[in-house]
Amino acid sequence: MNTQSDKLVYTIKQQLECEKLLGGKWLPKGNPRDIDIPANTNPQDSDTLNFMTPQAEEIMNKSQKLKKIAAEVSQCKACELHVNRTNVVPGEGNANARLVFVGEAPGQNEDEQGRPFVGRAGQLLENIIQAMGLKRTDVYICNILKCRPPGNRDPLIGEVEACKHFLYDQLNTLKPEIIVALGTHAAHNLLETKTPIGQLRGSTHIYHPEGLNEPIKLVATYHPAYLLRNYTKDARQKVWTDMQLVLKELNLPIPKKSS
Repeated sequence: MNTQSDKLVYTIKQQLECEKLLGGKWLPKGNPRDIDIPANTNPQDSDTLNFMTPQAEEIMNKSQKLKKIAAEVSQCKACELHVNRTNVVPGEGNANARLVFVGEAPGQNEDEQGRPFVGRAGQLLENIIQAMGLKRTDVYICNILKCRPPGNRDPLIGEVEACKHFLYDQLNTLKPEIIVALGTHAAHNLLETKTPIGQLRGSTHIYHPEGLNEPIKLVATYHPAYLLRNYTKDARQKVWTDMQLVLKELNLPIPKKSS
């Protein structure tokens, strides 16, 4: 990279990509990739990297690692679930997320679109996230299994064992401050327990299996699909209590919730 102006143009592009990953509100219309970058620009040039802010470089590195994991998921044939899948569902969200939601496995809508939590349960999850004063683009969302089990049946032990290293890789990359386990099966698999979800929720656990570099706080709560089946004031209040606990752990303000 020969000139200071070339470095500036490249850095602006990287900062825009960084803001995009963070869900920045001020992004201009259009794709930051369309910015004209000089032909002699080399992203690996040491001067270029030194010119980027440390935060931008870290987030770009995280994003690239998550893309690599997603590519590995797309090629996975470690269990029989790959035979009938339409799409793998690696996960999506903010590469710098402090909060990660982990579900059990993709459903039909997720299998069709290759994205986690996009059906009715996904919309309810987005509503919960918004009630927390956050956006879907502020968090990361994924499942323990990256492929849909036939008929949405419960994951088999062998399927979880074959797939869980992808989740560890994602969490080791993201380094979130807290995980929300969505539903009984996610909580049981992550915490390796059979304790009922009603007893697991309402408190903070420590998640540190072999394969995870650092321990992560974990809060278990009811799955959005459960709320769709049992949309009572009591069930909604329990989930909201769990989300307040998450916000406290993140040292974020607790918004007033309408009834």
